[in-house]
Amino acid sequence: MVKLISVMCMSLWTKLVKILQYQPNRNREGFVLKETPQERAKLADQQPAEKREAASFNKPKGERGERRSTLRKPHKVHEAPAQEDPDRVSPSLQVNKKRIYEIYGLPANKDFIIRDFTVALKPPVQAFALFMEGLSDKASVNQYVLQPMMLFSNFHQQTDGYLLDYLEKRVLITNQVNQYDSFEKIVGGVNYGATAIFIEGCAKALVVETKGWDHRGIDTPSNEPIIRGPQEGFGEILRSNTALVRKYIRSAQLTTEMFKLGKISQNDVAVMYLRGVANQSLVAEVKRRIQSIQADAVLDSGILEQYLEDRPWNIAPQVMATERPDRVAYMIMQGKVAIFLDGNPYVLVVPTTMFDQLHSQEDYYLRPLYGSMLRLIRAFAFYVAFLTPGVYLAIVLFHKEMIPTELLLAIAGARERVPFPSFVEVVIMEVSFELIREAGLRVPGVLGSTIGIVGALILGQAAVQANLVSPILVIIVAVTALAGFAIPSYSLQFSLRIVRFIYILLGALLGFVGIVFGLFIQMHMMVSLKSFGVPYLSPMTPATKTSGDVVFRVSVFNWEKRADYLNTQKDNLQPRVARGWVKKNSKPDETE
Repeated sequence: MVKLISVMCMSLWTKLVKILQYQPNRNREGFVLKETPQERAKLADQQPAEKREAASFNKPKGERGERRSTLRKPHKVHEAPAQEDPDRVSPSLQVNKKRIYEIYGLPANKDFIIRDFTVALKPPVQAFALFMEGLSDKASVNQYVLQPMMLFSNFHQQTDGYLLDYLEKRVLITNQVNQYDSFEKIVGGVNYGATAIFIEGCAKALVVETKGWDHRGIDTPSNEPIIRGPQEGFGEILRSNTALVRKYIRSAQLTTEMFKLGKISQNDVAVMYLRGVANQSLVAEVKRRIQSIQADAVLDSGILEQYLEDRPWNIAPQVMATERPDRVAYMIMQGKVAIFLDGNPYVLVVPTTMFDQLHSQEDYYLRPLYGSMLRLIRAFAFYVAFLTPGVYLAIVLFHKEMIPTELLLAIAGARERVPFPSFVEVVIMEVSFELIREAGLRVPGVLGSTIGIVGALILGQAAVQANLVSPILVIIVAVTALAGFAIPSYSLQFSLRIVRFIYILLGALLGFVGIVFGLFIQMHMMVSLKSFGVPYLSPMTPATKTSGDVVFRVSVFNWEKRADYLNTQKDNLQPRVARGWVKKNSKPDETE
């Protein structure tokens, strides 16, 4: 009985409490009491962090706080694990800074700057920026990196998503921003002038493009000057050089592929070719050779050339090196591949032939008769540059009957008071001229040309008057030197200077027999030589089809086919009748 009474009392008490308490209408009919902003803020502060974040994402956008940030970070700071892989970015900002200090040897290394700052978010986020003094543009770092993140990063009302994505897509205003989690890639970007941004709680870093070092502007080619044609040459900036070529070939088929070269130096190398025209096997072979180079540093295109050529000990250059953008563009149009190295004004073009080394780009800008005459002069200069002293010794020492009697008496009279044999006399003059040439190159500016004039005129005249050499030999050495200067390729000039001494020795020992023997050996070396699979004497030997533009200059409207030895994907360079105006009542043919 007592138990029943107690149960009844509890039931009545429960009903009375429910009557006295307020309950909102769940059917949203009638009046609904809403919480004030102060009550919502107080209630949110009392909830755990995880529930606040979940509640914020479950609310409609209109009910979220106007300035409340809902950024999701990959890792929470207090949950960041201990750094296990030193090559990966840690969510802990201090761990990343310590790793940067170890990599660059800070603070002893004064080339790198670390700038600590706070990202303007709610709540604020700690971060630091890393960039290199001299390679990064400080104005770009301040204007495009620090200022947006420190002042403008909290302007947006809706900031859902990951922190790095938000900063990359809605805060940073530079044209190139990447996210990396590897210190190797981050260090590579910083060493190239970029700025790395490490943020507390993020296991990745932002690498922002801010490079802006001092460099030489576009100037006239110093070693390949021409009278008629473009007067701009390559510089030391890789992207500027590729842009110069794209000025001539404004096609989407022109492809540029980038590689890193050097384990320590990490130089950028660009391979440029015309997609759909260049032989795919040639492009693959060029890339294979570049990627297979195992060296700490490759600082110059001359060093890269030695890594790429088939026979480094052969006397002939097997890679074309030029500082003219128009020449590179022309060779790419023919189906060849160009190789750019950052920091070097010379571009390598492969494959190359002997005739490429003897041609000048000005040949194509002149009329066919003018260009053909220049090529004949260079062909004659090619043989004079390395054969003349040797032939002179062969005639004087072994084949005097080939010289007219009057000329022979004149030579004998001039050498009557010279105390040295003809061989020693030629060697003295050739070595002296090489010394004068080298001294003129190494002495700066005006003094170099002065030394050349003094050495060639005054010393030569003094040697003749002192009866150390004969006058006829001075003329022979001067003509030989002038013929060497007529060769357009600097590498080919060097090879001829070396071969010249070999023919001097052969002419002094065996006469014309030695000269013919040397020519036979040299021809054998040239025939067996290849440049990236192309015979060096193409298209002469082995004989292949050509447009005729090899020894003589043909008309530009006859450039119908690309060189057959390149095996390009597209043979036609232009239609059979390129001058459409000469065809009556018909349209010009289209290139296949």
